[in-house]
Amino acid sequence: MFTGIITDIGRITQVEQRGDLRARIACRYDTSTIDLGASIACNGCCLTVVALGDAWFEVDVSAESLSKTNLGSWAEGTRINLERALKVGDELGGHIVSGHVDGVAEITAMADDGDSTRVTLQAPDNLAKFIAPKGSVALNGTSLTVNEVDGSHFGINFIPHTKSVTNWGDAAIGDRVNLEIDTLARYVARLQDWA
Repeated sequence: MFTGIITDIGRITQVEQRGDLRARIACRYDTSTIDLGASIACNGCCLTVVALGDAWFEVDVSAESLSKTNLGSWAEGTRINLERALKVGDELGGHIVSGHVDGVAEITAMADDGDSTRVTLQAPDNLAKFIAPKGSVALNGTSLTVNEVDGSHFGINFIPHTKSVTNWGDAAIGDRVNLEIDTLARYVARLQDWA
């Protein structure tokens, strides 16, 4: 489990297609505190650490993960949001995030709004019903509050701090971003199906 509060910006240094996609990620984490088999959210996708070195770790990305995320576009130099898994007693600063990406949204508009940036995204039609004004979403692993919803389009804001401590400062119209809907919304909808 994660909170959507990004703790590092990693950089892809190697990508190799094996049976699965193997990626090496440079980071600022003290990798001596990371165990093999640990979960790290990489652009919002919960991935398992399969190899470690000084200031880097490696993950394998399955075909299923590639089909539901933007991880297939990773190339050497790509900057990604990182968050290590929660520990008992950690602060819940964002919202509960599982790292199980539901699909990919696309940035359709961006505009400066004071020092912040307003961003409009289009969600896949099958996920749009789970997004509500003032609800939470995780985009590329970042916990964000939804401002407004119009059909499959929804808006969020990035404050300067968020743009400086995540890869959102690199965002552009047309970018495809990993979308995880709020877990609570998923279960409410499932219960309604049974009612």
